[in-house]
Amino acid sequence: MKRKRIVCVALSLMLVLSLAGFTGCGKKSASNGELNIFTWTEYVPESVIEDFEKEYGIKVNWTTFSSNEDMLAKVKTESAGTYDIVQPSDYMVEQMIAQDMLMELDKDVITNIENIDSAFLDPSYDPGNKYSVPYQGGVAAIAVNTDKVSKEITSYDDLFSEDLKGSIVSLDDYRAVIGMTARSMGYSMNETDTDKLAKVEEKLLKLKDNVKVYDSDSPKNSLISGDCTVGYCWAAEIALAQEENPAIKIVFPKEGPYVFMDNWAVLKTAKNSENAMKFINYMLDSETSQKVSEEFPYLNPNAKAVEELGDEYKSNEAKNPPADVIASGEYVSNLDTDTLAIYDAMWTKLKK
Repeated sequence: MKRKRIVCVALSLMLVLSLAGFTGCGKKSASNGELNIFTWTEYVPESVIEDFEKEYGIKVNWTTFSSNEDMLAKVKTESAGTYDIVQPSDYMVEQMIAQDMLMELDKDVITNIENIDSAFLDPSYDPGNKYSVPYQGGVAAIAVNTDKVSKEITSYDDLFSEDLKGSIVSLDDYRAVIGMTARSMGYSMNETDTDKLAKVEEKLLKLKDNVKVYDSDSPKNSLISGDCTVGYCWAAEIALAQEENPAIKIVFPKEGPYVFMDNWAVLKTAKNSENAMKFINYMLDSETSQKVSEEFPYLNPNAKAVEELGDEYKSNEAKNPPADVIASGEYVSNLDTDTLAIYDAMWTKLKK
């Protein structure tokens, strides 16, 4: 108790500055533990994560991936408990369930599931939403810079035209690109017949000269910059590109598009499962979901949030693809390992 006054003053000043700095950052301490999430790139607003941390006092450790396959491989190679929450697409949910990788969701905590439109519940890949709940979805559509491209483009098949040499930015996703090729030929995106797949490969390789950039993270950048004048990418990316350049138009392919739905799921090895359930419920809150769509305008399955987003969102076909477009499309399904090996070999030849 006999410390010199100058020491006391110094310590007091340090404490005040420390508290001021803490208050200035606007975050609560991680008094309620941590949460490790693994999501798609450019898909969850940082502000939403920060708001969750403030509200719940939970520190979020956030990592991103660029494809379902990358996510699965990373989860399998990292030590158990590295990740709590993942964000798999429809077919990957099915695959992870089959491999006993996902934890059953606690619906007593995830009460905001009632905000989800019934049309997006009880999917074939997870009956009863036992292991997953929908986050956002959409279609893989075609972007066309009408100031630069005179050719009329109406279909996936048009992307293989020699007129488009070196002009396309394409999703860097083998199921999306091979599936699109198959669909352009009247086949399923989930084709397994080896004779048909041989024909798909022959056509697929014709795409090599047309694709200038492969980018699943932010294909809009190539469209906005003018590096590419045509895109095969997520409709939401086209919507964001249109905000910068109204000459960029969206085309829903006449074959019917690749349709997807991404989901929240909790790994069976999660160390922070209680926090994971709280986070998923938070993300299904209509106000939170509205904030997500305002920054990343994908198809939103949260009916309450869609109502709050209003006509600007609901009437924008790039942000909110029409029901008949969705109905005309096809989801990717989980395939057997032998077929996936064929797909992988085709993809390697295309990218070589």
